[in-house]
Amino acid sequence: MFNVRVYGILVNDDKKVLVSDEKIRGSFYTKFPGGGLEFGEGTRDCLAREFMEEMNLRVEIGEHIYTTDFFQMSAFTPEHQIIAIYYFAHALEPITVPLRSIPFDFDEQQLRLYETTQEIETFRFIDWDLFDENQVTLPIDKVVASIVKNKL
Repeated sequence: MFNVRVYGILVNDDKKVLVSDEKIRGSFYTKFPGGGLEFGEGTRDCLAREFMEEMNLRVEIGEHIYTTDFFQMSAFTPEHQIIAIYYFAHALEPITVPLRSIPFDFDEQQLRLYETTQEIETFRFIDWDLFDENQVTLPIDKVVASIVKNKL
């Protein structure tokens, strides 16, 4: 079974990279914003929907960066293989969700929500000079972080 994921690399005007800090089922992950492709949806539409759902942010989907070209088993469903597609994303409006400066800086409301959903997320920007593959958790994200760092 394949699980298709679509992620966006958003670099702001100050040359900072947006990441999502997430706690899922007791584990902590720093990753790029995005999520799962739904049936009947194109990859660019999926990414725009994910930004709207997660950040209430309209984005323009830009250049394709990378599609997984190696086997990656899902961390959550071992019988699934992950295919991840990455694009540059450009905000079409100011970001209004709270942005954190410290990784995994969840507020009290988010922590209460975690008790029922077992999933929470918050967002922050990483300075370009500090950004590299060591700033993200997932193996495919590490590949993409290196590509982005070398490309820009």
